[in-house]
Amino acid sequence: MAFNYVRADRDQVLLMPTSMADWLEEGHLAWFVIDAVAHLDTTKLHAAHPNDGVGRPAYDPDMMLAVLLYAYATGIRSSRRIEAACRTDAAFKVITTGLVPDHATIARFVVDHEAAVVDLFVSGLRLCAAVGLVDLSWVAIDGTKMKAAAALRSNRDAEWIRGQVEALMKATKESEAAEMVAPDPGADLLSAAQIRGAKARLARLEQALALIEAEDAAAAETRAAKADHATEEAAQGRKLRGRKPKDPAAALARAEADLAAAEARLTAKAEARAAKVAAGLPIGPANYRLGEDERARDNAKQALEKAKAAAAASAPAPRRANVTDADSRVMMTRTGYLQGYNAQVVVGANQLVLACSVSNCAADVSLMAPQVALLKDCLAKAGISDLPKAWLLDAGFWSDSNAGLVADADVLIATTKDYKQRRAARALGTTIGDPPEGASPSEAMEHRLRTAEGGALYAKRSYTVEPVFGNLKQNRGFERFRRRGTKAADAEWNLMGLVNNMAKLFDHWSPGCLDLG
Repeated sequence: MAFNYVRADRDQVLLMPTSMADWLEEGHLAWFVIDAVAHLDTTKLHAAHPNDGVGRPAYDPDMMLAVLLYAYATGIRSSRRIEAACRTDAAFKVITTGLVPDHATIARFVVDHEAAVVDLFVSGLRLCAAVGLVDLSWVAIDGTKMKAAAALRSNRDAEWIRGQVEALMKATKESEAAEMVAPDPGADLLSAAQIRGAKARLARLEQALALIEAEDAAAAETRAAKADHATEEAAQGRKLRGRKPKDPAAALARAEADLAAAEARLTAKAEARAAKVAAGLPIGPANYRLGEDERARDNAKQALEKAKAAAAASAPAPRRANVTDADSRVMMTRTGYLQGYNAQVVVGANQLVLACSVSNCAADVSLMAPQVALLKDCLAKAGISDLPKAWLLDAGFWSDSNAGLVADADVLIATTKDYKQRRAARALGTTIGDPPEGASPSEAMEHRLRTAEGGALYAKRSYTVEPVFGNLKQNRGFERFRRRGTKAADAEWNLMGLVNNMAKLFDHWSPGCLDLG
């Protein structure tokens, strides 16, 4: 039985149009990327390729940047997959005009121009501002945990790392010495590539070891400072305030200081009592209650014995560092632990990324001030004189100092989890007016969030910043950093921020609309 099909004729002479302009429709993303790159400031990219005629000519940096932006926008970040797409994909062929940069060239381009990515992000922000996309009615700051190019199981202590360093150095020296003395084709020697790999691994191990030693030294310095303070307070008979430390060694030092303070108080009161007796003065029982001080001393002795037993029973866990990416940290997420970074963004009212950076600090609370400073710097460099009218942040950023960090703007920071905030608002009801006199910073913030206007403004936070993370992670396939180190991760995050903004600009783009004169 014959079927009526539109059949593929693989014997026809011409499969593609003779002009690349006919390969893609007019509104295709590839044409937009080419148009957008032509309006970005790529001066630093070109500065890395001096026109001295020495060596093989480099690929045009504007073309390479367009390839990267289009690839990242379509969820392709592997340099090998980008090379393959340049061979077979019509859109990539239009961008490269048929050239096929190999995967090593693409990877080196990313590495060589790491420092220029932040300027490219600012240039993209300037372009968005020129067409009226920057909306500073409010901004939301948030962070998301991103996987590093390292595994959790690669965290090792200093003893293990030192053993690996010694083994690598010994193997490399033995191989180099054997090759210099009597080269033997049958000998089991390290090849040049293996030696280079060993040296790279040795550098990573030494970096991780240096990090552990620096953190141990900083922790020891902090403990010594606290111990000195405790000793000074104890000498004057003053009991230390604050929560007892959880670390057994620190708890032992605290117990020793508490006992010294109790004994100092008891000795001082006993001497004062003896002096009054010797002078024949009356002794007021309310002023010299030695029994209470003796009981305090005995309690401090018991606490010290318990602290000694706890310190002896629990040896301190050795500090660890990741031997693959020493800058990365173990971070807790909703689904468990990961080895990675805290990727921060400042997002405007229309989901445009206004500033972004990467930190290895898991807690958000210490990152608000750097993000505020970074946003102001990015806006100034982009030629934007306005500042946000409101700042919206979740409970991870709450602190008394953060609440008053930005002057002349409405700062709304949740003081607890969002669902708890909503539950408290339903239970306590709405409020009006200014916070009551004498209210603490947290009470004043909770009052502001329970007002009708405050609650409505804070509700904009989630649908301002959360879709950016969802778009980059799910739609663009950006789930982990490809390169190692904080600087490399920060450059990659800024590049993804530029991709996000270019996608927003693409929604408003039509051929020629970027020619702003």
